[in-house]
Amino acid sequence: MTRARELTQIIPSQATSDGDGVKISRVAGFNNARFSPFLMMDELKSDQSKDYVGGFPPHPHRGIETLTYMMMGHFQHKDHMGNVGELRSGGAQWMAAGRGVIHSEMPIMEQGQLHGFQIWINQPASDKMQPAKYHDFQPETITEYQSDDAGLIRVLAGTLNVNEQTLKGPLQDTGVPAMVADWRSQTSAKLDVTTENHHNMMIYVYHGSLNVGERELKQGQFGLLSAGDNVQLSSGNVGALLFTGQPIDEPVVHYGPFVMNTFAEIEQAVEDYNAGKFHQY
Repeated sequence: MTRARELTQIIPSQATSDGDGVKISRVAGFNNARFSPFLMMDELKSDQSKDYVGGFPPHPHRGIETLTYMMMGHFQHKDHMGNVGELRSGGAQWMAAGRGVIHSEMPIMEQGQLHGFQIWINQPASDKMQPAKYHDFQPETITEYQSDDAGLIRVLAGTLNVNEQTLKGPLQDTGVPAMVADWRSQTSAKLDVTTENHHNMMIYVYHGSLNVGERELKQGQFGLLSAGDNVQLSSGNVGALLFTGQPIDEPVVHYGPFVMNTFAEIEQAVEDYNAGKFHQY
């Protein structure tokens, strides 16, 4: 017998800033088991260059993966390993920080609208001290499905089973199974999503609204869903990110750009970074 997922908690995004004064809306769930394997989601949205021109100058990470999705805009990634990648409208990039990476994400654009997301995904303890990895996904490589009854679905990572379609995103090597997709529709649309019962599921609405069963989720709200095998989503006008993932049942200790399993590991990360060891990896 299948069990339908329900919307059980709504979390409003919070306005803040990061990097060199970049304005963002953030939803964080570092110590919320129902978020796992995801840790945080930032939405970057502005049509004023002063809100994003400072970008994200060089900074370190350890113990996480970042998935950055650019809906509109143009940024450049550089890291200490020599990777250089351009993140342009419709594309994405992924980085597994592992034992340590120093990178920057700076705007190439000098004016115009910026709209994108950065998603933090936790790494299991077994991956936190592995070598860092990086990959970018240009817009034409993102998996797309469009129909009159579903609208447009773009799958960035993992596998989405929806409306009797199996859609595989270009990113398949996250540390634990995780799916991230973008759903857009300007007309009446319905999704019937089949999920792994033990995986967590979340939704963030960045435009319009949608219904999870009988409950409504509005723009700027992040919804946590109950466990289940499937969920029915409907909307007349929506832009939303869908998340599912296998939870990581391990302690989470977070300090700035570092996410580890113990305070001692955090102290070691700070010590290693200050000692210049990240540049040696």
